[in-house]
Amino acid sequence: MTTPIIRTATTSDEAPAIAVVVLAFSADPAARWTWPDPQQYLMHFPDFVKALGGNAFAHGSAYYVDGYAGAALWLPPEVRPDEDALITLLQRTGSALVQKDLFAVFEQMGRYHPREPHWYLPFIGIDPSQQGKGYGAALMKHALIPCDRDRTLAYLDSSNPKNVPLYERHGFELLGTIQVGTSPPIFPMLRKPR
Repeated sequence: MTTPIIRTATTSDEAPAIAVVVLAFSADPAARWTWPDPQQYLMHFPDFVKALGGNAFAHGSAYYVDGYAGAALWLPPEVRPDEDALITLLQRTGSALVQKDLFAVFEQMGRYHPREPHWYLPFIGIDPSQQGKGYGAALMKHALIPCDRDRTLAYLDSSNPKNVPLYERHGFELLGTIQVGTSPPIFPMLRKPR
């Protein structure tokens, strides 16, 4: 197997990078709990990706596998998601039951977020037709270089239990489980620099 080429995404890469994340999350428990209807998912999840992780493009911390087989959107220390856009989107598109539980999930997620400067991974995803080829590991390894170099924590919330072992192989430790009402479990994970 050849080593995947990882590139830093520019604004011209934003649409294809978000598209591969949308493909990757099409069977994600939390994403599909939020938007179970396929049309609603395809209509609203791209905006969710932009609101939660889109600031990575402006900060040079969005990465993709050459050919857009996968992408990872990392937010550097002190860079935050667009919380106003996120809240507006979820209030506009989610059912009342999902909204109630989802906002409680986000509140609990906030309790696990480190208070000290850290890199935050809102999204990493591989095109389902390209999974199992080492692209996720390559994206993760690439993005963790500055964390180790700068001695900075890395944090993520895994919305799919199948991905927890990948994150653990890269040094993330499970902090707990978040589950509210009808929500699927979310797994906050922290990685200390190596």
